[in-house]
Formats: sequence, structure tokens, C-alpha cells
Amino acid sequence: MKEIDGGLLEGGGQIVRAAVALASLTGEAIRVVNIRAARSQPGLAAQHVAAVRAAAAVSHAETTGVTVGSREITFLPGTPGMRTVAIDIGTAGSIPLLLSAWLPQALRIGGVITVTGGTGAINSPTIDYFDKVFLGYLRAHGAEVDLVIEKRGYYPVGGGVVTATVLPSDPAPLGSCTPVGAGIISASSGLPDHVATRQAAAAAAVVGDLPIRIIRQEGPGVGSTCTVWSPGHGGSAVGRRGLPAEEVGRMAAEAYRDGSGSDCDPYLFDQLMIYLAMYGGSIRTSRLTLHAETMIHLLEQFGYSVSLSHRDGCVEASA
Repeated sequence: MKEIDGGLLEGGGQIVRAAVALASLTGEAIRVVNIRAARSQPGLAAQHVAAVRAAAAVSHAETTGVTVGSREITFLPGTPGMRTVAIDIGTAGSIPLLLSAWLPQALRIGGVITVTGGTGAINSPTIDYFDKVFLGYLRAHGAEVDLVIEKRGYYPVGGGVVTATVLPSDPAPLGSCTPVGAGIISASSGLPDHVATRQAAAAAAVVGDLPIRIIRQEGPGVGSTCTVWSPGHGGSAVGRRGLPAEEVGRMAAEAYRDGSGSDCDPYLFDQLMIYLAMYGGSIRTSRLTLHAETMIHLLEQFGYSVSLSHRDGCVEASA
């Protein structure tokens, strides 16, 4: 059984999610130890438990230790098969991050998953970034993924509902196709109508004349998000009490501009590492994040090789 140290490098939930996704792909049994050792509250949180359950569902895996607070789990993949599953994170934990543990194997065999949780969580991509930037990039390369945002959910209540439907796909090497589209998506729930409008206007003042979509949807909680996106690039911000709507829009726009000037923004770059290893290709970004370094290190443990080089002021990853 392969042992993965969950405290290395990034030392957070990313290692757990990526490790079970890679175990699903390779069929290797793994033990993950020192889970989230670098965090103030080590061990699995509810969103990590749900992510492991999602990966186990698509690979018919047997697991042990998958409970809140656990610092060690085992994950023994079975025979993968297309399934329709529903998972409730139970908190406002990130739906996009959960889907990152399920999607790699689902792209091979297909499947449908409905997840209840947060569509705009702190320190994670918004559901709009996940759909337009991350999935948009994979769709441009041939991934057949449909995402339906049935309900939006914000911290601390959660209650967002998203359904992802995937057909078995064989994407082209990354970097060989160009995604299309661009825009600003400003969403809110339980707030005056002008909040989402002000967020979008503030973002547009920074990034210029992009199509604007305003989504006002009543849900179980109160909250807002703003996402700015274009092919391979995105930036998002989550509203909170006391933070002006204009600041939410500016934060999203500035995050978007931070990733410009290369094939993809630094955060998309690290999210694509597992797919680069699976399908080959070459992608460039402006700078290497610790999350990307962590993914490359973890991929090596499963027999995948991703090489890095530097040219024209960018970092290039190839497989």
C-alpha cells in the first residue's frame, strides 16, 4: 500500500483530494497520513470527508478513517463504474473542491453527481470560476462535462446544489485548443438588488467592457460572489459582512489581472496538473504556486512525470 504524507509542501486538503483522485485513476491502494498537518485544525474537515466519499463512489473504493478530525485514511479502489450519486457536504464547504476529487476518474467512465454545499467559499474557486474557467478549458479540449447550478449556497449556511454530468471523454493534449468567451458574473442571495450590480460595475471599472451577467437567486443563506473570466484566466471574490460590494468587485478584477499574460492563470495551472499528466500537452503560467509544486510532487509518487521549464518570463509545464 502506497503511503502519502499529507503534511508535505502545501500540507492541506489538496493533498487528500488529489491523492484519492490519483488512486482512483491508477487503482493503487493508498494510506494518507499526517492529514492537513500544516493547518491550525489538523485532520479531515467535513468537506474533505465528502470529497473522499465522492472519489470512492466513482471508483467503488473501500475506505477507513474517513471521519471529521481523522488524520489518517486508507483508500482501496475497486472496479470503476458509471454511477449517479448525491453527496451533502453538510456545511458551506466548497462544491468545486469536492468535484476536483471526483472528476478525473469520471472523465474516463462517465457519471452524474449532485452535491450540496457551498458555491462560493473562502479560499476556493467560486462555482462560476469552476464552470467558466476550469471546465471551460477542459471542454475546449474535448471533455464532455455539463454543470447545472440548481441553487447557490453561501457561508455559513451552505445549501447550494450543483449537478455535474460527465460523458466518457478523451480530451486532446492540453494547450492544443483555445477556450472561448469572457465575462463578469455577479451573484447574490438575500441581499438588495443593487449589491450584485455594484459588484459587477466595480469589476468592469478595472477590467474594461466585458459582458456582465447578474444573478439574483434567493437561497438558504445570505451572500454574494463576483467572478471575472476569459479563456484560461479568472479571478473571483466572495462577499462578507462589512465588505463593500465595490471592494468585492475590485478584488475579483485584480485577481483576474494578476493571472494575465500567459496561457492560464496560476491557480488554473495547478488545477490542470493532474489533467496534463493524464492527457499530455504543454501549458504556461506567470508564476508557480505552492499548490502546483505539491501536485507535481504528488504526481511523481503515482508514476506521472511533469517537467518544468522557464521561458519568456513564464513557467511552462509539459507532459
